[in-house]
Amino acid sequence: MKGKVLILGSGPNRIGQGIEFDYACVHAVQAVQEEGYEAIMVNCNPETVSTDYDTADRLYFEPIVLEHVLAIIDREKPFGVLLQFGGQTPLKLALPLMEEGVNILGTSPESIDRAEDRQLFRRLIIDLNLRQPESGTATSKEEAIVVARSLGFPVLVRPSYVLGGRAMKIVYDEEDLLEYLEEAVSVSYQRPILIDKYLPDSVELDVDAVADGEDVLIGAVMEHIEEAGVHSGDSAASIPPYTLEDSIVEEIKEQTRKLAKALNVKGLINIQFAVHGGEVYVLEVNPRASRTVPFVSKSIGYPLAKIAAKVALGKRLRDLVPDVFERIEKGDCSVASDFVPKGSKLYTVKEVVFPWNRFPEVDPVLGPEMKSTGEVMGVDEDFGLAYYKAQLASGNKLPTEGKVFISVADRDKEKIVDLAKGFSDLGFEILATTGTFRFLKSKGIEAKHVLKVSEGRPNVVDLMKNGEVQLVINTPSGKKEISDAYFIRRTAVQQGIPYTTTVRGGYAVLEAIRSLKKMKEEGKPLRVYSLQDLYKDLVG
Repeated sequence: MKGKVLILGSGPNRIGQGIEFDYACVHAVQAVQEEGYEAIMVNCNPETVSTDYDTADRLYFEPIVLEHVLAIIDREKPFGVLLQFGGQTPLKLALPLMEEGVNILGTSPESIDRAEDRQLFRRLIIDLNLRQPESGTATSKEEAIVVARSLGFPVLVRPSYVLGGRAMKIVYDEEDLLEYLEEAVSVSYQRPILIDKYLPDSVELDVDAVADGEDVLIGAVMEHIEEAGVHSGDSAASIPPYTLEDSIVEEIKEQTRKLAKALNVKGLINIQFAVHGGEVYVLEVNPRASRTVPFVSKSIGYPLAKIAAKVALGKRLRDLVPDVFERIEKGDCSVASDFVPKGSKLYTVKEVVFPWNRFPEVDPVLGPEMKSTGEVMGVDEDFGLAYYKAQLASGNKLPTEGKVFISVADRDKEKIVDLAKGFSDLGFEILATTGTFRFLKSKGIEAKHVLKVSEGRPNVVDLMKNGEVQLVINTPSGKKEISDAYFIRRTAVQQGIPYTTTVRGGYAVLEAIRSLKKMKEEGKPLRVYSLQDLYKDLVG
């Protein structure tokens, strides 16, 4: 044995913190063992594979806090510590461990701090000539109002140092902001809140990449199916992007390489981007494993976490995946991934699973705070069918006929014209409450008016309970209230009716149903891919 390597897990699992980090930790353990080191796992969640008795050479079932980790290091005296595979929890220990003289393997604590610290990161963005949404920091309610006014509503507000987007919210006016400050957070010099300009109607993307200090390989560029503002852990995503031009995807890949090299990343990096008005904005940089690493690895056929762990131990990417570099030199790479050949026609779609049935009072609406507890994947040559399979796997069986109920916030009405026409063309009857009904009528789209819960009976909820509604498209107004929309969404969950709370999600559902109907008309079966089939197709 060359020595010992300590791997820090993600700690106790909870809603809003993905179990996907456990996948990365297990692959890191395997990589450490393959490189001839003894793998020591530190984690405190009995539900994980990383805490199985036969995964690591030694397991410490302890909290991921500085005192406990230092005690284990003092006892085991490892060669180094891997902390980029357990998510945000161990990443916070990077600087404190370095100050205690601990050898942090992979990306340096200084680089991690540069990505995590708001001011240092802003300077990096300016130095690289990249774009970032305007933002500000407030240490009092009065200051928060001033910052929000200067940025212009809507804004995204959040406390400093949050995990899983907890207590994050998009606020649309001052009243909404004051309500948030009263109820959600305490603001002080020790606990400032962060305020970002929200980019409405933008497309959000995730990129997972691996770097070794010299080379940067793009694992995948994923396009979120829900609008920007929905937490990346709660949004469905497609590899390759399904609505963006190749030139935009290439620009995102180039910006990823710039950021990874500037931060001297050695291992994994995850970057979130938004495309707004044809411009690319950097939202967030995480120099660690992300929730999407398992999905990306299964989509491209390469274990990114294992590769990254070996890089952190000193290996070069050119030695670990020489075939990928040969492909790059030939110019034979998919637009979305350096690991996938140019000819690949497959779409892989990630969809998330929510625990709404376990929480009968919770509004099943998506936003900046993560609420999902798992994810599934759909694969097909057609984006619509890949999305349909992902919906099916997550428990949403999309209908091919019947009635679709559409009710959207005023700001979303102009965006649903083609959506409503699309469902009408597929033979669906459209139901709508007053505001949406009048809007559709003004656009010449046939719809049937139905009552809100507050307007009497029979209302839309009655129709849903009677099995007369097969699909629900309902976007929130942004106000926190027990409203008609809340009862509609809760009823959809209780009755098992497929629903979406974003317009982009509605268009993806439309595409899925259109593809499914076309496939049935042509008499074709729904193809099921094993991962082995998938990788054969990827390589030719």
